[in-house]
Amino acid sequence: MIDFPGSLLAGYRSFRERRYGPERARYRSLAEHGQAPEVMVIACCDSRAAPETIFDAAPGAMFVVRNVANLVLPCEPEGGCPATAAALEFAVQGLEVRHVVVLGHARCGGIRAVLQPAAPLSPDDFVGEWMKRLGPAAGEAADGVRLTDADRQTALERASIRRSIANLRSFPFVSTREDRGRLGLHGAWFDIAEGELWTMDPVTGDFSPAR
Repeated sequence: MIDFPGSLLAGYRSFRERRYGPERARYRSLAEHGQAPEVMVIACCDSRAAPETIFDAAPGAMFVVRNVANLVLPCEPEGGCPATAAALEFAVQGLEVRHVVVLGHARCGGIRAVLQPAAPLSPDDFVGEWMKRLGPAAGEAADGVRLTDADRQTALERASIRRSIANLRSFPFVSTREDRGRLGLHGAWFDIAEGELWTMDPVTGDFSPAR
């Protein structure tokens, strides 16, 4: 039997001493009154790109859902990605968040799996099957342009974010709230090596460093 990771226990002790102690009242208020975040973040599972860390978020400030390559699939009640769709429904309809942010990042393994297909990690190839859903964005990333491998990866990471935002609008409860000015949809991309956040222009789809 493998013991519970000691690094996690050490981190928990640090949390109790340095984070929970000073913010005890906040945690107790959240427990008693529930959460009321203004922002939902749809992020990647990658351990290097945790949204709570990137945005230095306080407890209860963000509602976060993570999946491989931060994908949002089109609204498909009989298929799609029910876990992400359920989280989206709860955040928008239940918590009434004011913003939904699709947060991608550099050197994404899921995106790399699309650009550099390799042998499946298991017979079921869950990663491969999931990333097939990125097909439409892959065609947008570099049509007719000669790019390096790194540039191509960055282009697809950002095209995927744009595609996910378009797919968010396929959910009626999202598009209705956006049309009424009650919900904002945003794209962002995080450069792990530089610790730099890039945000997406809602009109052009271009990304520029956040200030």
